[in-house]
Amino acid sequence: MTRKATAMLLPLVALTCSLGCSTLVAQEQFLNDDNLARLGELIDSPDRSDDLRVRNQYRHPLQTLDFFEVKPDLTVVEIWPGGQGGWYRSILAPYLEAKGSYIPIRADSDDSPFVDLVAANSADRVLVFRAHGFMIYPYPAQDYYHSIYAMLKPGGLFGIVDHRGDESIAQDPNGENGYVNQSHVIMLAENAGFELIAESEINANPEDTKDYRAGVYSLPPLLRGSRLNRRLRAQMREIGESDRMTLKFIKR
Repeated sequence: MTRKATAMLLPLVALTCSLGCSTLVAQEQFLNDDNLARLGELIDSPDRSDDLRVRNQYRHPLQTLDFFEVKPDLTVVEIWPGGQGGWYRSILAPYLEAKGSYIPIRADSDDSPFVDLVAANSADRVLVFRAHGFMIYPYPAQDYYHSIYAMLKPGGLFGIVDHRGDESIAQDPNGENGYVNQSHVIMLAENAGFELIAESEINANPEDTKDYRAGVYSLPPLLRGSRLNRRLRAQMREIGESDRMTLKFIKR
């Protein structure tokens, strides 16, 4: 695919969910039908709480993990999974436990990001879900991207989903409003040596205006700033969760 390629519109798979999951999403299919079926079972499993499963409609885990080509026999690193309450971990850990390896990591607060936490050239996939803000605060953001690049095998993929900022507004280096400009993410990744091979609108939300007083935290699930204003709270719920970029990079 070219640098600016987007996911092609081909049928993926029907997925029946009891708590709001989309029934059919069109995109290019990367995983085989057996892998998709297994992911579908885990995504809608009763072993995941109602609070986790109700968010399937916003986070599109089946399509997202297919887009990132997450096969069950790979070594997959997830960055800062605890920051999301283990949302993707509840899918990835059982999916990978038989043939692959799931490695959840956080940055060491006393050293450079991810030093000695994952061996160099050992991971097939490194995934970041709505955790880019954590890559800004403690250290220079570029250090994180270099660390991620180092842990991936040649040919390995780096996938990131995050709150997509307004490109007409300069990137806040402190990420106070929770949004991150897509161009900023691409710049950091390319500076580390990655090549952007595809981007998808799987997790896009055109209703997100990105101009709220409490930033992205005004939207579900936090709904910050509308506890005492029922009308505003209803408006935020109607918008849904944030507009998100979904980017796939490769280490050549």
